Amino acid sequence: MKYSKQREALLTLLRSTHSHPSADWLYENLRKEFPNISLGTVYRNLAVLADSGEIVKIQTSSNKEHFDGFTNKHHHFVCRGCDKIFDVSIDGIEKAEKQAAEKLDADVEGSSLVFYGICKECSQNN
Repeated sequence: MKYSKQREALLTLLRSTHSHPSADWLYENLRKEFPNISLGTVYRNLAVLADSGEIVKIQTSSNKEHFDGFTNKHHHFVCRGCDKIFDVSIDGIEKAEKQAAEKLDADVEGSSLVFYGICKECSQNN
């Protein structure tokens, strides 16, 4: 991957938050340092970073893309009420990956698991 100041700033910004931001949020915050950056540039760099495994792309229940700069072993919960994304650590994922590898006779390099439902806050507000 070719080095770019904008891509490096995007990755630094993404890794500075646990809020799972959208491309629009990242764009608005990057414009402070790079006033001439375009939203298209942000999307292209997010695609490059996601394809290379540097970040994780998460689809919300309303079909919006959000991003996670932390690629350590964890999964996500997306609330169908407020579209917030929460990190979830689950025991036993390695066992599921091993079972998948055995059943498929393949090398499983990782997994991505997203739970969808209603968060506690949305449940209490209904």
